[in-house]
Amino acid sequence: DVVEGEAMLAVTGFAFHKLGLTFDNISPHEYLSVTQGIKFADLAAMSPVDAIKAVPPEGMAQMFLAITAVEIYELTHKDGKLASDETVAPGLQPGGLTGDLGWNPLGIEVTDRRRLSELQNGRAAMFAISAWVAAETIPGSVPFPPLPW
Repeated sequence: DVVEGEAMLAVTGFAFHKLGLTFDNISPHEYLSVTQGIKFADLAAMSPVDAIKAVPPEGMAQMFLAITAVEIYELTHKDGKLASDETVAPGLQPGGLTGDLGWNPLGIEVTDRRRLSELQNGRAAMFAISAWVAAETIPGSVPFPPLPW
């Protein structure tokens, strides 16, 4: 499912930020937004939650539009082709929104076991990002000792 994939991306981004693997270290550009005067180094000095809050509205709109494009593609395509002869969008039918966008560059065989593993990993990622954001924003909300990062 696409939602689980988005959670996995959120976990990856959060972890990369906490580990210091931020765009100020790898991007050839100094600024996230020249017009707003926001540098990647400024965001790297913040917590992940504060950094996402500092992204300008235009940047948030770009992220929203990119996710929307993927969701619309999934709703309107079946087997990698536009489903123009359907009375209901393929993504709204039973079995719709499978998260299969037809992109498999390694040609890995997708079995039911792999689908289940991917779904379970995505659900674990949802819990992880929820716990990390809670721990970051509400002191004492997660009953674990602070991590060394």
